Amino acid sequence: MTTNTPQIELNERLLTKIEKNKDELNKVVRPSLTYWQDAWIKLKKNKIATISLVIILVYTAFAIFAPILSSYDYISQNADARNLRPNAEHWFGTDMAGRDLWVRNWMGARVSLFIGVAVVLLSTGVGSLIGGISGYFGGKVDLIIMRVIDILYGIPTIIIAILLMVVLPPGIYTIILAMVVTWWINSARMVRGQILSMKSAEFILASKTLGAGLWRIILRHLIPNISGIMITTMTLYIPTAMFIEAFLSFIGIGVRAPMCSWGSLAQIATQTYQVYPYQLIIPAFFICTTVLAFNLLGDGLRDALDPKTRGKY
Repeated sequence: MTTNTPQIELNERLLTKIEKNKDELNKVVRPSLTYWQDAWIKLKKNKIATISLVIILVYTAFAIFAPILSSYDYISQNADARNLRPNAEHWFGTDMAGRDLWVRNWMGARVSLFIGVAVVLLSTGVGSLIGGISGYFGGKVDLIIMRVIDILYGIPTIIIAILLMVVLPPGIYTIILAMVVTWWINSARMVRGQILSMKSAEFILASKTLGAGLWRIILRHLIPNISGIMITTMTLYIPTAMFIEAFLSFIGIGVRAPMCSWGSLAQIATQTYQVYPYQLIIPAFFICTTVLAFNLLGDGLRDALDPKTRGKY
């Protein structure tokens, strides 16, 4: 039994040959971008995150240069210029001791930003190292480190910070130490979880086969591969550190006079805020806007550094 299949005859006149220029064929439709270039493009397209970054950079620039360029300093008192409202000479007015609040607020910004950034950098560095060791080795090493972390995690950060601030001499570096003692825990737990899910990856096995040592694998392969998550977390932790510093200064165990921070300025202003509300409103405004800007920037960085959305603009 045979089946008759239709035969299709192609006529050359029905076929159209498409001519393409070699230059068009070789043309690169999308340029090759590195991971960080791609993240920067996505971050710039996020208007809210970009505005937040600009606000942070502006505040940082004023914190660095405003106290230097001003004709006033943050220490000198003037009994003839006490509690002056904002004017052409004193843009933010003066406090109850006659000190220029423009300079003191930007000096406070310098202290608050320095404490926030220093605490996050140190705690992230210590936590990443301990978490990397715990996740990479596993076994008894991981068990011991995690039990210590669980014990410390059950103690409130504020309580430990207050106890250290009472025992140690007051100052900026004491605040940083008191916060780093407990803050490395969060970074260690985050890094440990990432290392556990990554240490059996093929590129890690290839590095071991080629003879790479322990520290090279941790520092050159594991930690750089989670740098995106770490940067996002650090950005979100900075405003929390600043807020805790402001709280400690507000209750009187933080930055001591004559040094000032936004928290200490707000604490001093509470004594006269009903009569001179601007002395409290100005530092409170800077604290709120800085915390908000860092949080919005952290959200933008989380989206920009997500490898799953690479190439999507």
